[in-house]
Amino acid sequence: MYKGDTCRLKVHFKSLSGRLVDPDNVKLTIYKPDQTKIEEFLLDDTHKENVGVFFYDYTPASELNEFIFEFAGSVNNKPILVRDSVKIKFL
Repeated sequence: MYKGDTCRLKVHFKSLSGRLVDPDNVKLTIYKPDQTKIEEFLLDDTHKENVGVFFYDYTPASELNEFIFEFAGSVNNKPILVRDSVKIKFL
C-alpha cells in the first residue's frame, strides 16, 4: 500500500472444520511492528460482507511504514483471531 492511501482490511473467520462462522464481539486492533497497540475498533453488521467475512477501511497514520492488524472475537466462548501485517511505501 502507499502512504496516505486507505486500504480495506478483511478477514474470513472459520471454524476448525473450515466452515465460515460469525464470532461474537468482533474487534480490529492495529499495532506498530513492535507490538505497541495503536488503535482498536469494535465491528458490527455494517462491517460484515457475509457469514464470517468482516472488513474495515483503514487509513494508517502518515508516520507508519508498517502495521500489524488483528481481527478477534469469540465462537462458543473460545477466542478466534487472525493477524497479518501491511508494509507501507511512498513511490
